[in-house]
Amino acid sequence: MKIIITGSLGNISRPLATTLIAQGQEVTVLSSNSDKAAEITQIGAQAAIGSVSDENFLVNTFTGADLVYLMVPTDFGATDLRGYIKSIGGHYANAIKAAGVKKVVLLSSIGAHLDKGTGPIAGLHDVEQQFDQLKDLDLLILRPAFFYINFYANIDLIKHAGIIGSNYGADQSIVLVDPKDIAAVAAEKIQEGFTGRSILYIASDKRKLSEVALALGTAIGKADLPWIEFEDTQAYEGMVGAGLSPEMARNYVEMGTAIRTEVLWEDYEAKKVTPIGKIKLEDFAMQFATVYNG
Repeated sequence: MKIIITGSLGNISRPLATTLIAQGQEVTVLSSNSDKAAEITQIGAQAAIGSVSDENFLVNTFTGADLVYLMVPTDFGATDLRGYIKSIGGHYANAIKAAGVKKVVLLSSIGAHLDKGTGPIAGLHDVEQQFDQLKDLDLLILRPAFFYINFYANIDLIKHAGIIGSNYGADQSIVLVDPKDIAAVAAEKIQEGFTGRSILYIASDKRKLSEVALALGTAIGKADLPWIEFEDTQAYEGMVGAGLSPEMARNYVEMGTAIRTEVLWEDYEAKKVTPIGKIKLEDFAMQFATVYNG
């Protein structure tokens, strides 16, 4: 198959591309960074360099593809994050229709069943709605859980304050996923083939935040590392102080509120989903320690 992968060589796109190439698929990786072209070629894929906001580029790249994997890249400089995400979704949808693509794997998120109150995830809700309008399309929507790698953002807090935390509490549960598990599931579904429209939740583990603190702390030699719940204002000010834009900080605080109230997991829980990923919290903790100590 001729497969197009968006997301450059990111945390999901790279392992997805290498797996598909190993299976004998013809893979093109789309990136906005021309410096990535040689690296893309080196893994055995073709490079398509251009902007996901350029529909002509997207149409030209997608034309002739048997399947396209779509993800919306993060823009930390966006002044309207939800609007930005929706706009990229619109460009993708228009290009898929114009190029005549018949199979799409769309990366969304757990919580995308909600139309508001989830920060950046609300934008992915909008993208799902845009793709619901397309006809004659086999569509697999992936709704992965909270990425383990988001905890890397706490490294400075751990080093300078000896704590880890956010605007949700230690006794609350969180559904977690490793990007490599997302890539593995996506590759498996592509290889199996799919028809019609479906939504697939992907999770690797479900734990309490106190367990997260214990696992990460133990891995870095700080077994007593406490998980601290911040007030929304504290969380916002901390993120802005760390260099995030006010718009990004506001969205992340809103997502944290959805975690605190557990509405983010309600559809996942209602469907009684079992984590299918292989990488558990303690496995990620070893990876976290490597990055922490590096």
